[in-house]
Amino acid sequence: MTESTGAALDDSVRIAGDAVLILDRRVFPDRLEWVRAGTPAEVAMAIREMVTQSSGPLYATSAGLELAALQAADLPVDEARAALQDAGRLLAGARPTNAHPREAVRTVLEAIEEARSTAELVDTAIEAARGVERHYREASVALGRSAVELLPDGARILTHCWMDSYLFGLLDAAAEQGRRYEWVATETRPYLQGARLTAHSLRELGHPVTLITDGMGAAALAPGSSIGPIDALVTAADRVSLDGGVVNKVGTLGLAVAASAFGVPFHALVHAPDPTAPTGADIVIEERDPQEVLATLGRRTASPLVTDAWYPAFDLTPARFVTRVVTTRGAFAPERVGDHFTTADRVPGDVPALPRVEA
Repeated sequence: MTESTGAALDDSVRIAGDAVLILDRRVFPDRLEWVRAGTPAEVAMAIREMVTQSSGPLYATSAGLELAALQAADLPVDEARAALQDAGRLLAGARPTNAHPREAVRTVLEAIEEARSTAELVDTAIEAARGVERHYREASVALGRSAVELLPDGARILTHCWMDSYLFGLLDAAAEQGRRYEWVATETRPYLQGARLTAHSLRELGHPVTLITDGMGAAALAPGSSIGPIDALVTAADRVSLDGGVVNKVGTLGLAVAASAFGVPFHALVHAPDPTAPTGADIVIEERDPQEVLATLGRRTASPLVTDAWYPAFDLTPARFVTRVVTTRGAFAPERVGDHFTTADRVPGDVPALPRVEA
């Protein structure tokens, strides 16, 4: 393919005729390969098997619902509605921690409740699914504008894993303000999203970035580190509870504790906190196949004698280690994150949070 890799990352899920094409981030950037999913079930499998991560499951879910609507076009209306509901269950359950796919499913299924014909149902479902993606991108821009208010020009930022649309929104907002940052990125085991996606995207867009292993984070944050002072730890958040707990890629907790110990602020980015999660304990932490820890990018790296491993895909950072939770409506002290829901949008245009559903 001739397109830039950055363009592919920012447009990583596409409807192509009778299928969904999903950029295979497991092999990116060495190869630009697209996984073809011909059914909603295959889209769900691609999400579950880590073909796409971060914002990708939201985009894949929206596309999977559009595909389900197109494939139901010849069914009686009640059967078509049931087919969308079945597709929604598969897509919403592909990965349990990030709620955005479930929000997308709920939005589309609610939109088709009153459809009286199959044609109306299909058109409504497609419009709602595309609206979910459009909303997500608009909200990511608003989120970036909230974040840059905390990050002065020239700041050196440590990040962990792959923020996807959140990162692009932050970079766009920084450019609007004439600000540039230096970045330090962890490699993010075992899929190396930080090394392959975050660091790659930053360099391709012309931003300075230094790659470190996951085990170097505390050393980088420590005073007197030879890497130079870190001004802020900034990550995305897959979920934020109303008590200010931040759930993100495993390893975030360790970085947040080190940042707190060394007086470095930790800002977690999320479109909105989750009103259905009063505390962090109410958020399901996905446990993935431990065999994934024994290999890196499909190649076994552990000794053949080692058979036991553990892989929680996310961890929970308590509010006491979080400086600000940044949402589309501003930056909040973690104990006041619920104020997001009573604060007006701070950017032109209405980008309310999608409705949340139970995990």
